[in-house]
Amino acid sequence: MLLSNKIKTFVISFLMIIIALTKVQAQTTQPIWWFGFSGAANLNFYDGTTQRLTNSLIVPTAFHKGTGVKPYGSILVEYRPVKTWGIMLNAAYDARGAKFDNVEAPCNCPATFKTDISYIAIEPSLRLGFNKSSLYFFAGPRVAFNVAKDFNYTQFKQPNTTGELSAMHSTIVSGQVGAGFDIMLSAANNPSKVTLSPFASFHPYFGQEPRTIESMSLTTVRIGVALKFGKGHKVMAKEQPVAVVVVPVAAHEFALIVHEPKKTLVKLEVSETVPLLSAVFFDTGSASIPARYTLLTKDQANGFKEDQLQNKQSEGINSRSAGQLTVYRNILNIVGDRMRSNPGSTITLNGASSKGPKEAKEFAESIKYYLVNVFGISGSRIATRGRFMPEPPSEHPGGTKELGMLRAEDRRVDIVTTSHELLSEVGGGMMKSVHMTDTQSDPRDSQVIFSVDSAKQLMKSWSIDVADERGAVQHYGPFTSNEEGVQESSILGANQEGNYKVTMHGETNNGTLVKKESTLHLVRQNEVIEKGFRYSIVFGFDKSTTIASYNRFLTNVVTPLIADGSTVTIHGHTDIIGGEEYNQKLSESRARETQRIIETALASAGRTNVKFNTSGYGKDPGHAPFENNLPEERFYNRTVIIDIVPVK
Repeated sequence: MLLSNKIKTFVISFLMIIIALTKVQAQTTQPIWWFGFSGAANLNFYDGTTQRLTNSLIVPTAFHKGTGVKPYGSILVEYRPVKTWGIMLNAAYDARGAKFDNVEAPCNCPATFKTDISYIAIEPSLRLGFNKSSLYFFAGPRVAFNVAKDFNYTQFKQPNTTGELSAMHSTIVSGQVGAGFDIMLSAANNPSKVTLSPFASFHPYFGQEPRTIESMSLTTVRIGVALKFGKGHKVMAKEQPVAVVVVPVAAHEFALIVHEPKKTLVKLEVSETVPLLSAVFFDTGSASIPARYTLLTKDQANGFKEDQLQNKQSEGINSRSAGQLTVYRNILNIVGDRMRSNPGSTITLNGASSKGPKEAKEFAESIKYYLVNVFGISGSRIATRGRFMPEPPSEHPGGTKELGMLRAEDRRVDIVTTSHELLSEVGGGMMKSVHMTDTQSDPRDSQVIFSVDSAKQLMKSWSIDVADERGAVQHYGPFTSNEEGVQESSILGANQEGNYKVTMHGETNNGTLVKKESTLHLVRQNEVIEKGFRYSIVFGFDKSTTIASYNRFLTNVVTPLIADGSTVTIHGHTDIIGGEEYNQKLSESRARETQRIIETALASAGRTNVKFNTSGYGKDPGHAPFENNLPEERFYNRTVIIDIVPVK
């Protein structure tokens, strides 16, 4: 779709430039033979899949889309026995290189790929013209001989790679169609003729596959101009009008769509199993446990029980994240309570610091000191170690982006244990989970959603006026996205019900004012509370395949809670590190794989009447469970959240 829109834009622009009302006074005959040269820009559009660059180099992530503007130059000859038809021949240098859309390698390393492919081309064409117009059309084959196949590949963590693409077609036979317009530069009574001929041609992908492997395909639009010379004979002058072609360009017709909120607002009282991140992050320049962690006195530790953290959270959109972080801030107290209750358990504190093992071990010793002196845990049950990088690290060798956040995540102590009493049934090396209860609702369920198609692409901004039956107007905006929500309660105020006129005012990028109208009927929502279950699983940095480590947990713990007729909502999320497209695909992959494992377990248990709502939100801050300011918040955002609403 994007390719067709670009081609349409070029062709329309070309025709609007070269088609005009002109008068030609032919006081000489037109030459039969024309000679000259041309220059043009090839607008190259690549598609398909390219991953094997040479016989020995297969890049980790395939490239698909590419665009490039490259030169074209030819010497030409034309034979025109009459004005309505003729034969054209171009011998040309034809460059078809491009830069492909950047991709992310699995190490969260951006990768680029450029090609410099060029040919010597022979292009014979049939020319069709008009008696009373200088417009002409042409079509014919293209025979191209490859003379260059260079590429350049870059990837963070890897040296730049240049070379020649393997498996290239040495000869390509394809085709082209096009149009041109001859503009006479010489005087009408001069038999020596010179014309300037703007032209455009379209080279579809048929037959233009550059390689014998994979599926790289190429479509080209060529925009250029030719200078032609010929010699005619003097005759009586006469006038020949040129045809007028008008190409209208239609303005985009915007549409305003108003979605009313749900009649009933469903609030979900969730019993949640919260994963417990087994790492403590240290601030730069200090080996002391950061103040954001909850640290107790000996007397307070004597009365501390993990169950105290399982109280029902206050209702609100931020309550879940606040409650889970409260649990996490007590990680050292939870570990101390569990070790105190299980005398046979042991742990290893693995410190990591880019400054070296000495400082890293100081981190670990700070935690050991707290557990020994506050909770009374024997020091023999706690081993400490120091290293440069944790396992696994967030920062990868050669990476250059967002290093501040990555290095903050690697300045930490990981709490490692083989004691079953401390480990989680979830899997993935997490500490044993904590249970919480929370009440939540989807904020969009109580909003009026206003949608304006293509507003983000075509408008500077837009706003909404909502007028009630008495003429009182409420104003919302300005907005710049395609969709915005307004709380139903904001519009209704103290009213229980109301009819409204909705008016959208917008301004397009070229300054055109747009106005659209609609209507809205609101009735204050009823509220219903449903009970459900929620489980979360957390992933390491950039890990898309570790979902397999949760297979047993999803099969044996989560699936038995899903009865016939239940609804299961699965949302995948990532942190803000990395590209938007990469994170979107990563979150979707995690969510889909989670659904697949649960569906397989349900089928084995004979339960198939279960509805799934599965989606990935990538790094979208509007849907992220947590902020992204601190390392632990980013870790907890690398998650898949599973909500189970049993059948009523």
